[in-house]
Amino acid sequence: MTLLTVWPDDRPGEIALRTEDPAVITGELGRLGVRFERWDLVEDLPREVTPEQVLAAYEEPIAKVSAAEGYTFVDAVRMTPSDEPGWAATAAEARQKFLAEHTHDDDEDRFFARGAGVFYLHVGGKVYAVLCEAGDLLSVPANTTHWFDMGTRPDYVSVRFFHDDGGWVGNFTGATLAGDFPGFDELTAGRY
Repeated sequence: MTLLTVWPDDRPGEIALRTEDPAVITGELGRLGVRFERWDLVEDLPREVTPEQVLAAYEEPIAKVSAAEGYTFVDAVRMTPSDEPGWAATAAEARQKFLAEHTHDDDEDRFFARGAGVFYLHVGGKVYAVLCEAGDLLSVPANTTHWFDMGTRPDYVSVRFFHDDGGWVGNFTGATLAGDFPGFDELTAGRY
């Protein structure tokens, strides 16, 4: 179940809101200009699903979002835990890349076909942690300060939407705020 946790940005130990109620989550995020939707899941995706299989499985809702938002490029990415040598280092490197607070000049739309990740939005003196799970689509508006945590053992399949083939370029703020708030592993403790 999707989880929204909100803190004052200067008091990470003080939870202002914690909810799994989809209507409350949609309303809170909507006030920030963030779109949140739930899609029906395709249940029979293979564990080692390819990007092509993901895009084909969700072809209709992807086409609707692309048409409505003017996206011209869509891809799918997968992080699946492995005991292969080097996987832990690759996962740690991928995680670290997104943990610093940043913005993008473009919207960041992501749909989770499997697994989970946490988007942290830093807006109006608050930090909004959105634990997105399978079936969630989150659209972070351009120039919204945020960071993303996939956890220490990333396990997700997501669809990403772009207005051009260049993808997102992070404009890092240099702030260290992200390290003050509970990460993916803490927010999901006991859930998986």
